[in-house]
Amino acid sequence: MSDVGISEQAVTSETDIPKSEGQLETGDGSQVKESESISVTESSTEVGEGNSGDGLASKVAAHYNTLPEAGREKRLESRIFFQRNFNNWIKSMCIADALKRLREKDRQRKIVAFDLCCGKGGDLLKWKKGQINHLVCADIAAVSVEQCEQRYKDLQAKSQNDRNKLFTAEFYTADCAEEILTDLYKTPDMTFDLTSCQFSFHYSFETIKRADTMLRNACERLKPGGLFVGTIPNGCELVRRVKHSEGLSFGNDVYRVTFKDKENFPLFGCIYDFHLEGVVDCPEFLVYFPLLERMAKKYGMRLLYSDTFAEFFKKHSRDRENCQLLSRMKALEAFPPFDKTSASQTEGDYDHAVKFLAKLKSESGREGDNKRLKVGTLSKAEWEAASLYLVFAFIKEDVTADKGEDKNAEEEEERTLPEEEEEEAGPSEDAAAVKDLEREEMGITEEPVTKKQKT
Repeated sequence: MSDVGISEQAVTSETDIPKSEGQLETGDGSQVKESESISVTESSTEVGEGNSGDGLASKVAAHYNTLPEAGREKRLESRIFFQRNFNNWIKSMCIADALKRLREKDRQRKIVAFDLCCGKGGDLLKWKKGQINHLVCADIAAVSVEQCEQRYKDLQAKSQNDRNKLFTAEFYTADCAEEILTDLYKTPDMTFDLTSCQFSFHYSFETIKRADTMLRNACERLKPGGLFVGTIPNGCELVRRVKHSEGLSFGNDVYRVTFKDKENFPLFGCIYDFHLEGVVDCPEFLVYFPLLERMAKKYGMRLLYSDTFAEFFKKHSRDRENCQLLSRMKALEAFPPFDKTSASQTEGDYDHAVKFLAKLKSESGREGDNKRLKVGTLSKAEWEAASLYLVFAFIKEDVTADKGEDKNAEEEEERTLPEEEEEEAGPSEDAAAVKDLEREEMGITEEPVTKKQKT
């Protein structure tokens, strides 16, 4: 598919499986009215362990430490080859967008980045392409950090003659939801322009203390105007799907999610087991995103956006350069396939692509042409897994810039307010404040992304 470009035409995105207007797909084929909402229980909002159990951080670390390093040939054989590439494209766009925002006023700005929960270093090439100056990598899995550092050294060797000098880097093995990382840094007063945490932040939501420590490590050392970006499971979507499943589990042949309870969803310690073919097989924790947004305010962070993968794809796939990267990364599967073999052999997994292709042919007057016209897409099974996630970005507010104005306004506030207002309590200071968070309705699950390809 590398020799086939992606057109700049608008993306067609509807739902997981065809549905009538005003209804949502649950992921298991059943439907629920769009007006229905899922609320998170308030039974476990106090500071504490929730129902998570013991030693889960070590279990997660052990899982990723023992996960074998898959070579190129092995990845090509993966059932979720295109989904993994699509997720990787999402990360590329997330990081590239953040760097673009940071350099809006100064294209030569030097960037210090923090790869929080760096894993095996899958984003090192993204940092190289982004021409950052220094990178700090940290992860709980020691073997992964070793592999990440080795990848960096290999990249160093390959980049010796490059025009642009490769960024410097430092690596740390640490439980980022337990340890204060500033105590480990070579430069204790180091600050960052950008923190990236991809597909990992939810592991910290075992307790409020761990989630707060993770946020502190992500945001405390960001410079004013600095960004915190990442990808995270959509807690609302997870709840919606399990609520409308027959039992405590839902999924398909590439992923499966299993809850212990489908009636109570505490804000912390709400554990579920997640399996993704050949990639993930360990416990995770539900994250209610409005709660994360509120907790981030403690560290001066303001939300810039939180998009589903479908929304984020629509925003960024219209750009020619992004589309070219989509093709080079093989982030979408060609349909009909070039070798007559699709990634999925499940009946109906490409009905959306057949429908979209027929529409394109009808609009172009090429109904009888079955050879050249192709679309790029994901199988429904892969999209059901990919559509569980959100992309987000926070910005660090420059509170010092407002101090003078706030100070001048104090006397006026004292004159107009009948009594002194109490400072709003953060989640780690007053657990009752968490209970007052507004519960939001579920969003619509989008259809597998489908895009016309150039021939």
